[in-house]
Amino acid sequence: MNMGEKVNQVLGKLKTVIYGRFAMILLGFLAQLILLTVGYILLRNYSYLFYGLFLAVSAIVVIYIYNAPGNPDLKLSWMLPIAIFPVFGAIFYMTIVMQPGTTVLYERLTELSGHTRKYVVPRSDTRDRLRTESPHMGQLAYYLEKYDNSPVYDNTQMKYYALGDSQFVDMVEELKRAERFIFMEFFIVSGGQMLGTILDILKEKARQGVEVRFMCDGTNVLWNLPEFFPQMLEAEGIRCKMFAPIRPVFSPHYNNRDHRKILVIDGKVAFTGGINLADEYINRKERFGHWKDVGAKISGDAVERFTYMFLELWDVDGTEEETYEKYRLPAEAGCSSDGYAIPYSVCPLGPERVGQMVYLEILNTAHTYVHIMTPYLIPDYQMLTALSYAVKRGVEVVIIMPHIPDKKYAFLLAKTYYDQLLEAGVRICEYEPGFVHAKVFISDNVKAVVGTVNLDYRSLFHHFECGVVLYRNSQIAVMEQDFQDTLGKCIEMKEGDYGKLRLQDRAIGRIMRLVAPLM
Repeated sequence: MNMGEKVNQVLGKLKTVIYGRFAMILLGFLAQLILLTVGYILLRNYSYLFYGLFLAVSAIVVIYIYNAPGNPDLKLSWMLPIAIFPVFGAIFYMTIVMQPGTTVLYERLTELSGHTRKYVVPRSDTRDRLRTESPHMGQLAYYLEKYDNSPVYDNTQMKYYALGDSQFVDMVEELKRAERFIFMEFFIVSGGQMLGTILDILKEKARQGVEVRFMCDGTNVLWNLPEFFPQMLEAEGIRCKMFAPIRPVFSPHYNNRDHRKILVIDGKVAFTGGINLADEYINRKERFGHWKDVGAKISGDAVERFTYMFLELWDVDGTEEETYEKYRLPAEAGCSSDGYAIPYSVCPLGPERVGQMVYLEILNTAHTYVHIMTPYLIPDYQMLTALSYAVKRGVEVVIIMPHIPDKKYAFLLAKTYYDQLLEAGVRICEYEPGFVHAKVFISDNVKAVVGTVNLDYRSLFHHFECGVVLYRNSQIAVMEQDFQDTLGKCIEMKEGDYGKLRLQDRAIGRIMRLVAPLM
């Protein structure tokens, strides 16, 4: 039996165990919530002195939230439970948010970013040349280099994939060519043909002496993978980690998931986009109709940024600095230039909201159009304003959304924004054959972004994400053609459609909007 079949067989047998673990973790969280509630009730009834003390604490917490830097929508969502439950809300906020864990994690990531800068070759000449061609793009490149350690690259090629089906074929071929190292990082990993095929290749490559590292998000143990999945891979010579494994203890860190999708092979090629390691992403299993997803293969100089992105998050739970020198792009692996590329990462722990800034920059500097594909549409006030203002400036803004959702609550929440955007002139179209999981921005035939960043609070404020900004790359025309082809399979939304939804669905959406920034 090969490794892929072995793992899939184990996962099939352990589904009940995995769901049982999810139930145990859920019970653990509920137990802590009940303890907090009981403690609050006992203290409240025990003494007016205690109750008055906690009311004072609640007032202090509200003042702190109001004056703290950050997204106003997120602050309002925290103030609401504190206002409704003055004592309990403040205790819950301090339990979830005001913990040192995220500060320590951010300090470690900052330290690793500083370590990476030793290996990044300054590219001021490329940035200056870009600034000459496009002042706005030059300014974006300056911002990403300074605040995200993400320089602009030329000498880079990109291949765009309009479906996960085609990306998977190339992923397999590139993995088979690996000679030095393979780095894989994915949000969702689930048993099936895709995972089985890849694990068989990884096992064979590890046997050949190729360094293989595999990282996935810790939430996979709730419904996809057993806790001992890393040990299964380690036994085959594959180094494996789960990012932020879930424990039944409240922690703010659990809200910051690793939503990135990165595959780097020998420092020569990198893959990113929306495709995870599960069969629905390549339409080998149907879950929500036809699965529309996109991705990109990067070759040349820009691959080094994806290499460093992976290594930084891999090393975040360590204390030592490893040498990145051997993972640099080989001198003989360079390629000709096809415009400019800026791979970037999104860290939810610091003050910069890089994913949002990239999208806002495209909206605010577009001349003729901005075309967007996203599975979720839960924008904050700033993004809503940018979308509406772009249309008011005469820019065509079209958003493609799923028609068959994967999460009904998120879909109902997204629909609460439809009328406001439609009234402003934004076109919203739903992909009738099924689910859109693509994360794409295309503008003016010269700018584009493809990556993992959705148009919602999760991606823009809470998750670790990644993507690549393209300027004057030949694949932008391919991306735009794919957008138009997809648009031809969509149903266009009209003002008033929202009012035709069932009353209970509209109510669910409106209620969910109160807590959307925390979701």
